Amino acid sequence: MNAVLPRFLKSAYRKEPVISALITIGIVDALIGGLDDSWSLLVFGLGTAGITLAFKLWRIQQRRPIIEEPVVQHYLPPRSSSPALPMLSVSKKKPPK
Repeated sequence: MNAVLPRFLKSAYRKEPVISALITIGIVDALIGGLDDSWSLLVFGLGTAGITLAFKLWRIQQRRPIIEEPVVQHYLPPRSSSPALPMLSVSKKKPPK
C-alpha cells in the first residue's frame, strides 16, 4: 500500500493538477475543521472537495471515447506475379583452402 499511494498521487497530479490541488485543499480544510471543532471550516472543506469531485466526474462523463481503427503496418510489399527479390542459388563449388 505504501508504494501504491505515492504512485497514484503522482499520476493524478500530472493528469489534472488543478482538480487534484482543490481536492487536497478541501480534504485538509475538512480535517483541520473536524479536529478543531470548527464547523464552518469543516463544511467549507467538504464542500470544496465535493464540488471538485463532482466537477471531475462530470468532465469524465462528457468525454466521448475516440474509436481508433487499428494501424496495420506492412513490412513487405504485397504479393505479385513477379518476385521483388531475386532467387538465391547455392553454388556447389568447394571453398578455397
